[in-house]
Amino acid sequence: MDILIVEDETPILEVLQSYFINEGWRVHTSTDGIDALEKVRTTRLDMVVLDLMLPGISGEEVCRSIRQVSNLPLIMLTSKANENDTINGLNLGADDYITKPFRMKEVVARIYALQRRMQLITTGSKTTQKFNGGRLIVYFESKEAIIDGRPVNLTLTEFKIMNILTRNPGKLYNRHDLSYEVQGYRYIGDDRTMDAHIKNIRRKIEEDPKNPVYISTKVGAGYKFNFFPDDEG
Repeated sequence: MDILIVEDETPILEVLQSYFINEGWRVHTSTDGIDALEKVRTTRLDMVVLDLMLPGISGEEVCRSIRQVSNLPLIMLTSKANENDTINGLNLGADDYITKPFRMKEVVARIYALQRRMQLITTGSKTTQKFNGGRLIVYFESKEAIIDGRPVNLTLTEFKIMNILTRNPGKLYNRHDLSYEVQGYRYIGDDRTMDAHIKNIRRKIEEDPKNPVYISTKVGAGYKFNFFPDDEG
């Protein structure tokens, strides 16, 4: 696996690089956003680990630029004190986040979890090839979604959420259970990660994201996908 680390703090960069090499991964490094975007453009990568606090171009801008051209799996590194930055990063399309200071075992475990999600989506189900809801079509094996005939640019995590919800229409998922199914682990405490991902999906598939039709919220309970078989696309 080829991983790009984007981190301007040399001690953190060197520790990440050392651990990743020990895992047998091929490691590429950048200390600023401009170089990171160039490597994304010119290098075959499987994953990006991106610090939000970068000199020059911010991590948010790097994330936004990557998402304009690629669905490359992306984990961001952020400070505990910057919850709004974390949510903003997720809104821009990051698949997961890790707060500083972090334990290297946690970082490696998150990467393996994201890699497993990639493999699950790639293999998909051989019996159910797609969800067809009229206006909305989700192709499980090719990881594609179509709304009103146009492709929807979903991140890996957003597609995994759609994969789960559209395979189980009407089933209510609380945020912790959905997080476990998507991420492979549960966040501790009142985490807004799933909320941010759902908001992104609604923005991409709903005509009016503030009044969603497909993914509805039951206050205090969770999310569910509404299937309309009579929907004429």
